Amino acid sequence: MKREKAIETINALPQEFDLEVLIERLIFMEKVEKGLIQISEGKIISHESVKDLVKKW
Repeated sequence: MKREKAIETINALPQEFDLEVLIERLIFMEKVEKGLIQISEGKIISHESVKDLVKKW
């Protein structure tokens, strides 16, 4: 995650907030960024493939 994105996230919070809220938002933003990178690299699994995997459990 880039510093600018973290600063935007902090600036979007109210003046007073729980540290846990900030940490949760930063983790969420990082996971979204990673997911978007995986999509652009073609590292995805189709819905049907996931359904087939779940059936094998």
